[in-house]
Amino acid sequence: MLRALAIGFLSVLATAMVGCAGERTVQFGAVLPLTGEAQIYGQPIQRGIELAFDEIVAGDEDEGTITLSVLDSASDPEKAAALTAQLYEDGALAVIGGVTTAEALAMVPVADRAERVLLSPSASSPELTGISKYFYRVFISDAREGATMATFATQKRKVGSVVILAKSDNPYAMGNQQVFQSEFERQGGQVLDLIEFPSGSDLEGLVQRVLTLDPEAVYLAAYAADTAALIRQVDAEGYKGDIYTTSAFSTPDIIAEAGQAANEVFLTQAVFEADSEAPEVQSFVGHFRERFNSAPDLYAAHGYDAMKTLAAALERGQSGGAPSEFWASIRSLRDFSGVTGSIQFDERGDVQKFPRVYVVADGQLLDFEAEVEKRRRELMERLRKLEERQSNG
Repeated sequence: MLRALAIGFLSVLATAMVGCAGERTVQFGAVLPLTGEAQIYGQPIQRGIELAFDEIVAGDEDEGTITLSVLDSASDPEKAAALTAQLYEDGALAVIGGVTTAEALAMVPVADRAERVLLSPSASSPELTGISKYFYRVFISDAREGATMATFATQKRKVGSVVILAKSDNPYAMGNQQVFQSEFERQGGQVLDLIEFPSGSDLEGLVQRVLTLDPEAVYLAAYAADTAALIRQVDAEGYKGDIYTTSAFSTPDIIAEAGQAANEVFLTQAVFEADSEAPEVQSFVGHFRERFNSAPDLYAAHGYDAMKTLAAALERGQSGGAPSEFWASIRSLRDFSGVTGSIQFDERGDVQKFPRVYVVADGQLLDFEAEVEKRRRELMERLRKLEERQSNG
């Protein structure tokens, strides 16, 4: 077994033995924003991919060769598209990317022209659903995320009015706000105002505009840095209503950046429970901690699952060896056990998973429904003990 590492524009992570590929070399690639605005997502995804790939290397004993090349898009969709084309031209069977919706939208036409698979670890816009037979994603669609939050707001929190703040030059943000607004209004809620803002906007002025409308809740749709800034500004202005946002806010670093202002902020995200007793999750978390000296977040977990999904599809071998038919191997996966849940795709390339609502408490993300149930059980137990003492009194 040969291993090669190169520092620079192209990073060849490893060469491994895989029996499913026979004696031919199978090349995979990844285009990730390792620098720039979206690096907060790209870097943990890279760690997850790297860990998964090394486990594939260590666990295979048959013949064949698989390589993985990782390139930095620098958070630039045009560059991401060009690098994807480069990887396909160099022989990549499939590419992991785009991390953001904007990058994915730029990369899909390249995958179409090359007739090769593009597997996204985190792009979630509904606009990507069914966009190409070569495009798949292991991250849930905003269609489910936005609808889940709207239902939570109206049914669980009994919120009747909301103001939406959405970044206008961000496809991810606009996709989320459209789904949330549609479902919130369908369930009887009132959107007092939809405030779309471009990069460089006066956030203090935006928040003051929100407060004049006195909504019961605010829904924030943007990437991490803007969301954290808005949450801090809303808190500084003394707003007391609910704050809802998206999975873009779920990284530990950005929650820490928002500080105390993040407490009691609600967000939707795919399920990744680092304390799960599932063997595959325990193994992943343990190995990740050993290697990177930190706990994996939601994005590292999805990077890990993306790489494992490609390996599982390669092993399944439904494409008959033709690169242009590898999509059939991806599409035929059934109930593949990932650390983010069971992975299989519908005919439109979307993974069949559902989000939950989480709440920030002292810098930690808690599954809201699970936490409510836990506290209910604790209360019932205290009442039982009190009644027992009284009856013995």
